[in-house]
Amino acid sequence: MKSIALGQYYPSNSVIHKLDGRTKILLATIFIVSIFFCKSLASFSFLFVFSFAIVALSKIPLKVVLRSLRAVIFILIFTFVINVFLTKGETEPLVQFWRIKLYEEGLWTALFIALRILCLIIASSIFISFTTTPIQLTYAIESLLSPLKKIKVPVHDFAMMMSIVLRFIPALSEETEKIMTAQKARGADFTTGSLLQRARALIPVLIPLFVSAFRRSDELATAMECRCYHGGAGRTRMTVTKMQVKDYIALILMFLAVICMIMLNSVSIGYSM
Repeated sequence: MKSIALGQYYPSNSVIHKLDGRTKILLATIFIVSIFFCKSLASFSFLFVFSFAIVALSKIPLKVVLRSLRAVIFILIFTFVINVFLTKGETEPLVQFWRIKLYEEGLWTALFIALRILCLIIASSIFISFTTTPIQLTYAIESLLSPLKKIKVPVHDFAMMMSIVLRFIPALSEETEKIMTAQKARGADFTTGSLLQRARALIPVLIPLFVSAFRRSDELATAMECRCYHGGAGRTRMTVTKMQVKDYIALILMFLAVICMIMLNSVSIGYSM
């Protein structure tokens, strides 16, 4: 669970850390949407370089960002293999064995989709998780969804639930590690045996983990009731954030980067989707 970036805030003094939470959510949304506009090798190359430029601007160690990718390595490999073997091409196959045919188009398609997933995770982890605290993210979500209050949507409750979920992820990660350490001290083995045996070995971990999660939830609910919490009606904030010039500059630069990605689709270098 430590490889999951969601809820893992990394303190730093970078330019991205100083941006408003609403700006970072918008930047992440624009970037994720722009990923699906990439069609050529040139645009994907720009996307890849731009993703790691964002990592450099955030001043977050590259190993920390790459560690967050461990949770999706299986998805990356599975997606790559499926596209390599199932994508048909118009040219002669590069490799042919029995009924299995590997085309050049399949290799390029698999590579592009893997790059899309990779850049998507990097952007979402940098903008939404590593550089934004759960409280800032909660305020940003509530502010961006505030127009929905006019149609009686409980925006504050939704933002509060998001904040609680993000706060519980690291707590459950620590709790899982403690339970597994205690089970190993009692002779439990989680690494050997077949897949079914290892799955069964996790049952003594899941049961106390669920009990701990329900206990934390009950304690949190009791604490909120004791403090007379009743939702967002009439509530104020200690710190009121406002978008500044740097936030608008960041949005403009992101739009320019998206335009560059789209324009690079017309550059005929290598394979194009």
